[in-house]
Amino acid sequence: MSAPVSAACPLPGRAAEPGEPGLEPAPFVRVDPENGLLRLDLVVEGVHCAACIRRIERALGRLPWVKEARVNLTTRRLAVAFEGDPARASEIVATVEGLGYRAVPFDPSRLEGADAAAEKELLLCLAVAGFAAGNIMLLAVSVWSGHFTGMGEATRTFLHWFQALIALPAIAFAGRPFFRSALAALRRGRTNMDVPISLAVILAPTVSLVETIRAGEHAYFDSAVTLLFFLLIGRYLDRRARGAARAAAARLLALRAQAVSRIEPDGTTRPVRPESLEPGQEILVATGERVGVDGEVVAGRSELDTSLVTGETVPQPVEPGVRVFAGTLNLGAPLRVRVAAVGEGTLLAEIVRLMEAAEQRRSRFVALADRVARLYAPFVHTLAALTLAGWLVAGAGWHFAIMSAIAVLIITCPCALGLAVPAVQVIAAGRLMKGGTLVKSATALERFARVDTVVFDKTGTLTSGRMALEAIEGGGAEDLDAAASLARASRHPLARALAAAAGPGPAAAGVEEVAGQGLRLSSPEGEWRLGRRGFAAEVEEDGRPGAELWFARPGRPPVRFRFADPLRPDAAEVVAALRARGLSVELLSGDRRATVEAVANRLGIGRWAAELAPDEKVARLETLAREGRRVLMVGDGLNDAPALAAASVSLSPASAVDVSQTTADAVFQGQRLAPVLEVLEVARRAERLVRQNIALSIAYNLCAVPLAVLGYVTPLVAAIAMSSSSLLVVGNSLRLQLGARRAESSSTPAKADTRLAGASA
Repeated sequence: MSAPVSAACPLPGRAAEPGEPGLEPAPFVRVDPENGLLRLDLVVEGVHCAACIRRIERALGRLPWVKEARVNLTTRRLAVAFEGDPARASEIVATVEGLGYRAVPFDPSRLEGADAAAEKELLLCLAVAGFAAGNIMLLAVSVWSGHFTGMGEATRTFLHWFQALIALPAIAFAGRPFFRSALAALRRGRTNMDVPISLAVILAPTVSLVETIRAGEHAYFDSAVTLLFFLLIGRYLDRRARGAARAAAARLLALRAQAVSRIEPDGTTRPVRPESLEPGQEILVATGERVGVDGEVVAGRSELDTSLVTGETVPQPVEPGVRVFAGTLNLGAPLRVRVAAVGEGTLLAEIVRLMEAAEQRRSRFVALADRVARLYAPFVHTLAALTLAGWLVAGAGWHFAIMSAIAVLIITCPCALGLAVPAVQVIAAGRLMKGGTLVKSATALERFARVDTVVFDKTGTLTSGRMALEAIEGGGAEDLDAAASLARASRHPLARALAAAAGPGPAAAGVEEVAGQGLRLSSPEGEWRLGRRGFAAEVEEDGRPGAELWFARPGRPPVRFRFADPLRPDAAEVVAALRARGLSVELLSGDRRATVEAVANRLGIGRWAAELAPDEKVARLETLAREGRRVLMVGDGLNDAPALAAASVSLSPASAVDVSQTTADAVFQGQRLAPVLEVLEVARRAERLVRQNIALSIAYNLCAVPLAVLGYVTPLVAAIAMSSSSLLVVGNSLRLQLGARRAESSSTPAKADTRLAGASA
């Protein structure tokens, strides 16, 4: 369901001018082999929020031959499915551009270049506004103090002119992102939050300039520039967050773009791009290479690191007849793979589509400040117009009527409302940053505050994500040292874990690695073997979960080394604390059932599911959403990326793969899981403060606006009132930082000991 149009949505900058050069879209149309529909992907420039998405999708939906139109806010990718002639692609582009957007065939490099340019412009505007605000504030302080020390008129006017020389060029340059948005909205007969902001930013220095020319006492260049500086901070951070999120899909596409070795009819190999392959052809996957296609092993035995896809850290054995997927890493002997799917048909492509679809649904979220702004902008404009008309009807002169209307616009300047959310966000993000958590999304804190369900991935999230030696069965320290001398010759994850458990030591000479089986070493007493059951030791399967290595030497019983992915130190405590706060906790994993069940039982998680594919995780989150639950997803693997995008809000550890980190709304550092609790607590306090700030700004307007309408507000009173409302909002926001200090001072060593005790239990 589309979100309602937000008045705070910055509307598109411009439509393409007639005759402006661009790419003809028809050659980029492709046929969907599943249903025969024509598909076209476009980059739409100027898309900013859910209202933009709704506008485009509705317009295209009115075309009878368009069967589907979906816009992804993060990547700004418009996917259209339609019937008929490919030449209709030009009509699709014309429809989008008729709404005021710029549409070109999808090209990630073009999108990246446009984003880089826009981010650079915002950063430059931010720097100019910050420099100007700092210098003007120094001059303003001198003027304010002069009111009480008897500053002469000539000195005061000189300082006002000095402020004007700094402020006017700075506002003209740094205010361009807001001015363009407001102008585009007005051209389309609409309004948005940037309209009153632009009016305030323009009128404040304009009235100040008039006062300066008349040698008046009051000017408030500082208010306009400082407001612009804070608003640019929020917009720049939002741009950075979107840029990081867009990188997630690009990283997945980079994995798909790696060259593969195609086996020619004469038996030779030739490097080719994966998309040039056809089903039925065969490729060679060398040791250490990633599988570039989805297919089936036809020759060779090896082990694959599937953690990128399934999240499971234990390598999976493969042999002829086993299905393999693009993105998995070959750890053992070379494999010959028959191609089943390439490009858009691979599992990686499906993960990209899942991520984009999930992100599109979440991008419809409308922030609290935006919802308030819907009514704010038309209210301010209407009130100013009524003030002007009212005084004219009452017989007042044009000058008095216009100045009264301007006073209404200035005193209702959205400084306080504009700072209500950014001030809290900056302080909350800074507090979380001190604890090692980076918040990346502008609306993340509001969504964190509404969470009522927490869904965890297992490997790398509840656990450390690294295998560790758990037990030695049938042997002791001597066997560990002997087995480690073989293990140091291998890069296999379990061998490395075994070597780490034994500590520093020499590697045995002459160790031979048998692909997919293990290691062997010829010694005077016979052959030593370290590896899989059946290769190193002929013992029966006992059905116990977990990874293992067997070590056998002639004349001695075999030794079993059992490995486990240990839980994070405070995982049990955090899960218990979440449940104590009334939150529902679930565990969704791609790992094996027995392993997931064991972890769930240890942590007291009653609802869990194992061996899930990425789309199955997304399906579960969609089910929870339909039930009205607001879900926090905590995960770290590539298979978690679509779920991270599908959840109401998401959190990822810093050890996660790049794709998951860039998809998540926040990333936390360290081995502990406690940041999950801290983020939720800070977010809930931040939301309370945001609501209080909005209430304060509204209360300020209710008190000050009647005075302005009645003509009792002088420029000095307007400046003081406008600045006071902003200071009040900032001061209230600082309570979040004071709360953090009280929390830190109340923490005791006893609490830390309790946490450690709970983790060890």
